[in-house]
Amino acid sequence: MKNSAILLVSCPDRKGVVAKIADFIFRHNGNILFADEHGDAESNLFLMRVEFDPSEFDFPLSDFSRHFGTVASEFQMQYRLALSNYRPRMVILVSKYDHCLVDLLYRHRSGELACDIPLIVSNHPDNESVANFYRIPYVVVPLDKEKRRTAEQQMLSLLSEQNPDFLVLARYMQILSNDFVSHYPYRIINIHHSFLPAFVGSKPYHQAFSRGVKLIGATSHYVTEVLDDGPIIEQDVVRISHRDTVETLIEKGRDLEKVVLSRAVRWHIENRVLLYGNKTVVFD
Repeated sequence: MKNSAILLVSCPDRKGVVAKIADFIFRHNGNILFADEHGDAESNLFLMRVEFDPSEFDFPLSDFSRHFGTVASEFQMQYRLALSNYRPRMVILVSKYDHCLVDLLYRHRSGELACDIPLIVSNHPDNESVANFYRIPYVVVPLDKEKRRTAEQQMLSLLSEQNPDFLVLARYMQILSNDFVSHYPYRIINIHHSFLPAFVGSKPYHQAFSRGVKLIGATSHYVTEVLDDGPIIEQDVVRISHRDTVETLIEKGRDLEKVVLSRAVRWHIENRVLLYGNKTVVFD
């Protein structure tokens, strides 16, 4: 539904939470369309995603916090309300590899990713022709060790002008500083060409080949201050054999990378991801 509202909730697990939320929506003339929930026994945490039709609500959604505050306080809830017709602003960061970028841009044009892309930032000019084809501004900000801080400040200035809701690292082959990451906490999605937590860091396919693994994978996760350690959104694997070389591992891995990243981006856009600790719940 194009004009639905999405309520994401996390709170201590106790009886009556689902009933209270459902009753609140019913009493204010809302209609629940989808509901999904998860209870984490180890942490005694309850997480829920409720999508509902607010077209006949008896108060404007801008006043939702004032009306829902009593329920939230009673159950010690942390919650967020999102609207399905809101198109978040996504800025893409990319280096030389183009497969993830091209996949994201194609899915965006086809309507699969319901967001706006106001800018692509890169440390290389190689993908400018791709951006031009999709008519998206492309800015090159070179990065080197001596001027990294200056380059990141330039990037932050560019981003400030665009006011993105989140960033996507589409094989952006640079490690962002903690200061940069702190400007977008849990709002930077990365694709790592490995099945984390295996083969962290650079050249994971070479590491996998040296280890003689029978599966390689790709992982999309939120970026945190610890390299390749943020909450995982999506992963997938493909089987390989002793006949594969590093080159064929890389070739097979590219297909995984673009699909895994696009799934993660779509689920983020659709407000299907709830964070808790260093984990995520991804609701269907």
